[in-house]
Amino acid sequence: MAIANTYPRLRAAVSRIAQSIPVVAGVVVISFLLTRALPGDPAAYFAGAAADEASIQEVRVALGLDKPLIQQFFIYVGDLLQGDLGQSLSSGQAVAADLAKRLPASLELTLTALIVSCGLAIPLGILAATQPGSWIDHLCRVVVTAGVSLPTFFTGILLIYVFYYLLGIAPSPLGRLDFIYIEPDRITGFYLIDAAVAGDWETWFGALKQLVLPAVTLALFTLAPIARMTRAAMLTALSADFIRTAKAAGLTNRKVLYGYAFRNALLPVVTTLGMVFSFALGANVLVEKVFAWPGIGSYAVEALVVSDYAAVQGFVLAMALLFVLLNLIIDLAYTAIDPRIGFSSK
Repeated sequence: MAIANTYPRLRAAVSRIAQSIPVVAGVVVISFLLTRALPGDPAAYFAGAAADEASIQEVRVALGLDKPLIQQFFIYVGDLLQGDLGQSLSSGQAVAADLAKRLPASLELTLTALIVSCGLAIPLGILAATQPGSWIDHLCRVVVTAGVSLPTFFTGILLIYVFYYLLGIAPSPLGRLDFIYIEPDRITGFYLIDAAVAGDWETWFGALKQLVLPAVTLALFTLAPIARMTRAAMLTALSADFIRTAKAAGLTNRKVLYGYAFRNALLPVVTTLGMVFSFALGANVLVEKVFAWPGIGSYAVEALVVSDYAAVQGFVLAMALLFVLLNLIIDLAYTAIDPRIGFSSK
């Protein structure tokens, strides 16, 4: 029975991945064209301010920018099919290596922020829905409004000013780890996990202290849509006929609230989580710049400034693959929450 249920799910998962291939291909084409439309000449930038036209032309030939645009595109696609994302002109390293080094930093920050925001927003949304018009409901609205209104860079700077400059209880906002600590041996790239695996709890606490302020900054941004959707979905579920039937059957309030209402409200909340994860990766750019966090957001900004084509294209492609993977995970989560949805591969 288990094998019979697993096969259709596996086939459907493969089908969803196949459906995402045109999306990724479109991203490759668009990112290639948009990077070529960036202002500035990377050849002139890397040749130096004192370079003459002949020197700039030599750099342009070395970078392959002298070739027709369509030829540049096919060269780029051929390299992609071999797993080569190109070499970053600004870092001098392979783009794939740069992304592999920086992506765990961004994911650790984003996932920590989502855990914090879900831990606060979902209970707050449930309480607001069960007590409409109460002070908890008004608090939920205030939190939602503040989260939507305050820019992440302003929130980050404010937290640094209060907790680092005024109170002195936060470490300096200069990356993932203070200079007094040694980076843990790389296993996953997540400092909290790697330090815990190594049993280095001093480094673990050091990494956690550095993570708190940027994670809270991002959590305040992601908290608002999750709390708002949880409240709206719970209000809809609590007003449904099956809830009144469950109450009339003598079920406890806890069973009705969490066993029936919350489970039926989970689907839109999970959908919102997927969207929020996408937004958080975008907001990471500002948070990483404020806290000097060495993630892919700051990497992309640095690449854009110098028109580093390979780095920008690698960043966009990595984001596209992350979103495809996220959508697949959400589809799988739907069927786990409500098996009635099914997982048709059609």
